[in-house]
Amino acid sequence: MNNEAPRTPQNKRYFELDWLRVILIFAVFLHHVFMPFNGDDWHITNADSSKLLDDIMVYFEQIRLPALFFIAGAGSYLLLQRSAAGTFIKSKIYRLVVPFFIGMMFIVPPQAYYEHPGKYSSLLDAYHQRFLALEPNHLWFLEFLIVFMVFAIPVAAWLKSSASKFVLSGITRLAQYRLGLFLIVSLLIAMRCWLQTTTLSDGHGIDNLALSAFYGLFFLFGMICMSRSSIWDSFAKHRRTSAVTLFLCSCLFYVYYLVDFSGYASLETRWTIWWAMCALVSWSAMLTLVGYASQYCTSSPEWLRTANSLIFPFYILHQTIIVGLAFYIVQWQSSIAIKSTVLLVLSFAICAATCYVGIRPFNLTRRLFGMKPIIKEHA
Repeated sequence: MNNEAPRTPQNKRYFELDWLRVILIFAVFLHHVFMPFNGDDWHITNADSSKLLDDIMVYFEQIRLPALFFIAGAGSYLLLQRSAAGTFIKSKIYRLVVPFFIGMMFIVPPQAYYEHPGKYSSLLDAYHQRFLALEPNHLWFLEFLIVFMVFAIPVAAWLKSSASKFVLSGITRLAQYRLGLFLIVSLLIAMRCWLQTTTLSDGHGIDNLALSAFYGLFFLFGMICMSRSSIWDSFAKHRRTSAVTLFLCSCLFYVYYLVDFSGYASLETRWTIWWAMCALVSWSAMLTLVGYASQYCTSSPEWLRTANSLIFPFYILHQTIIVGLAFYIVQWQSSIAIKSTVLLVLSFAICAATCYVGIRPFNLTRRLFGMKPIIKEHA
């Protein structure tokens, strides 16, 4: 039986978490930049759409957020090792809850205006009507994080107790084998398919049990893996196997996505298989990303430290800026390639400049958007 002790408080920085956080949030940004052009019924929709773009985007939808919740879980465990539960909660109120409400009141309303401009006499009227509507919109990710952070406290305590010994010993033994951690995907598939067929699953709210449990397992697994160095180290050790597994799962995903199986199975069965394919890609991609990041992302250059500090306000702002710009850009008589490129460059430049020049220098805006305040040294 494995008797490895839990991680103790330490100052070690896991640079792979910083790299993955920035890369994955940027991937979310790219996803929303291309949403007007993939044919989905989004806030702003271009007259023409690209089926190829949609086929690519549906694949990466399975990767970004599960991996983000995993690293959020890992980071939460580390923070709870370095601070008391009360300090942790206070930090999350400041870093998550305040920006969540600021975002719903001040950042989200313009999206409603640009989506349905005929409903409002002006942008100011949209604010008047939507200010207290408190609709999360793209900030549903923060809603999930807030709930998960509350559960992180008892989970961290459980991981330190003898009650977790059986589970942690089993996962530690699995981590020794090439495909050991991949086998846990069977639990993920069973849970997702069961909840998708037995609960009312719609929307991105925390009340969508199938979605919240799915992401919650990634968050929980992040905490578990960070709690034992042998489990965390196994990601890099078995990264090549994880990459091969991801390739095979991706092939299965696209075969099922592109081939019409309607004549071979009922609609309910086909949906069940779809959720299983999505879980296979999500899990194998998470193992691969963390494995390669742990192996090669072993330092943090200055630009990454700056990006990591600004990535949260960047996330809060990005969709509103994209929607506002896309409203005008889709009206151009140009190709999808030109429109999407212009939207990408302009929205990134505005988001980055707003974060760097408008939010970063001032403690008030830093607090409102979840950044740590600047502490001035006394002479």
